[in-house]
Amino acid sequence: MAGGMLEYTKTVLQKVSFDARLFRRELEKAINRLLPNELEELKQWLLHFVTDKPELKPALVYLSV
Repeated sequence: MAGGMLEYTKTVLQKVSFDARLFRRELEKAINRLLPNELEELKQWLLHFVTDKPELKPALVYLSV
């Protein structure tokens, strides 16, 4: 099930993106769960995902982006 946790994480982050606090908490959980290569892929996805969501951009600091 390669990439299963990453895809699940993306789905969860999309669903909670209406609330910046929830988004941050789920992102913190993902950082602890994902493998290093999955984290790198998540970073790239997040950079694209938050482009039009300025309220979520502060959460990127947890990824050291």
